[in-house]
Amino acid sequence: MQYSFFALISRMRNIVRWSLMRNTFTENVQEHSHMVAVVAHALAVIRRDVFGQPADPGNEAAAALFHDASEIFTGDLPTPIKYFDPDIMTAYKRVESVASGKLLSSLPEEMRPAYDKLLSSNGGSEASAIVKAADKLSAYIKCLEELKSGNQEFRLAAEQTRAKLQAMNMPEVSYFMEHFIPSFDLTLDELN
Repeated sequence: MQYSFFALISRMRNIVRWSLMRNTFTENVQEHSHMVAVVAHALAVIRRDVFGQPADPGNEAAAALFHDASEIFTGDLPTPIKYFDPDIMTAYKRVESVASGKLLSSLPEEMRPAYDKLLSSNGGSEASAIVKAADKLSAYIKCLEELKSGNQEFRLAAEQTRAKLQAMNMPEVSYFMEHFIPSFDLTLDELN
């Protein structure tokens, strides 16, 4: 029997993010998920190795890779619409759940438990907090890159996203912001 899970996952590259904004460069869900995984891994390492708290960087990175997988079926609903009111958000969460179930059903039965953990609630409550923070950091990095390219369309989004990151009160996020975010303002020559 043939299964379509990985063929469907590969279609994440066809889903464009930030559709309501003028973009200097487009970002798709596959690119975004990769960056979220990199940042989630880093946040877990910071939590574990800098602050001495329990964290599993591999689990966080894996959960982040699949955190937007349901968008293969739903597309990327822009944030201002998704969070416009509680009824829309609740309905969209149900749609995401159905999409994740459909995606899960495209795997052999024996593999489903491993992927169910990744497709539902981003790997558990601890993973969810780190993945949500990494998701916001990835969005903030996108805003900074757009601003660096002269695109002021992302100014307000950058300010709002930074405020949300600060409101998370997560030491690993503050550490990342202090030690790694400033380098995103540098040119390639300056990074070297």
